Amino acid sequence: MTETSCCIAGGGPAGMMLGFLLARRGVDVVVLEKHADFFRDFRGDTVHPSTLRILDDVGLADAFLALPHQEATKVGVTTDQGTYVLADFARLPGRFRFLAFVPQWDFLDFLAGEARRYPTFQLRMGTEVVGLIREDGVARGVRYRTVDGAEGEVRARLTVATDGRNSRLRGEAGLRLREFGAPMDVLWFRLPKLAGDAGPSFGGLGRLTRGRLLLLIDRGDYWQTAYLVPKGGFARLQAAGMSAFRADLAKLLPAMEGALNSLEGWQDVSVLSVRVDRLRRWHRPGLLLIGDAAHAMSPIGGVGINLAVQDAVAAARLLGGTFRTGGPTPSDLARVRRRRLLPTVLTQGLQRQIQQRFLARVLTGDRPVGTPRLLRLFQLLPVLQGFAARVIGLGVRPERIPSAPSVRTGEDVSGLGR
Repeated sequence: MTETSCCIAGGGPAGMMLGFLLARRGVDVVVLEKHADFFRDFRGDTVHPSTLRILDDVGLADAFLALPHQEATKVGVTTDQGTYVLADFARLPGRFRFLAFVPQWDFLDFLAGEARRYPTFQLRMGTEVVGLIREDGVARGVRYRTVDGAEGEVRARLTVATDGRNSRLRGEAGLRLREFGAPMDVLWFRLPKLAGDAGPSFGGLGRLTRGRLLLLIDRGDYWQTAYLVPKGGFARLQAAGMSAFRADLAKLLPAMEGALNSLEGWQDVSVLSVRVDRLRRWHRPGLLLIGDAAHAMSPIGGVGINLAVQDAVAAARLLGGTFRTGGPTPSDLARVRRRRLLPTVLTQGLQRQIQQRFLARVLTGDRPVGTPRLLRLFQLLPVLQGFAARVIGLGVRPERIPSAPSVRTGEDVSGLGR
């Protein structure tokens, strides 16, 4: 059995950022991640200016941006009538006027490496949380199982569930979701960059046409590809066969026939079932849920990573000081939800409007897609592109980390809790 101040279930963006920030504060923290490594293709890539500002607050932005990455100062889409800019990040204030596209496994490896510099941090890979320990109605830690079958317990004053949209701890705590639904799923696959292929023939990040929306992310030697289909539509694609799927993609990517031939079977395609939901209550005594465990986001805007990171920063700032006095109370935990509820509700509300009023019609339509009037207005009034960049890149109520020295120097970092 291990005893610690804070046990974090899940090593995604929320869990790793929270673990890093608490360790930086001098709090004993154990992060349990069920996979043996962070390498999974279906994870998002987009690191927004809001997250880059947080990394800059702790002196890590330059080191992070030294990792291989791509930068986008504008985000747009190509319809059947042309290419249109949606958001211009060059109009943002401050140093970070771009989106950084970094494979999520690199982001998580980076945070893990920095967190390990602190003596109060532990990361246990290949360790799956299998149950919540509760005594007298209070969460006291978790039970776990390692990849070799060994079982054990981590007891903690606070357990934080960052174990994703299918959170086991959420179910055990009896916390119920409010679900809003989504009209689409996302197929996620790689297309290699080949010498004979000219690459995508469209501008912007994506191609939108009748019944289809395709997004391409440049990862250096290959394209990470997201293909939106109507909810449940993957079964119909499978029934039609892989050859028909490649032929359909070729209509959107006519100059990339060689790359499309790399899709040999459905094992090369991952399916993300899109969900939008959130908890009415984010805590029980001794237990807090943040990130996707508390609110699953739509992939629209690529904001999932960044909302999770913002949750972690708020939790570290509001709860960090409580570990000196016995740990957070239920009232302390409720403060995290109150702080993060408005950004969550407003962001999900915007995503739901885009899904219902636009994407649902596109994915079920059989006519060429024109350009929405709002997007045309963005071309006439570029200031709106700056507004969209703020909404996407910075979000509502962005969190910051007050300046504070590192515990690696033996100094106090109480500024994090102010």
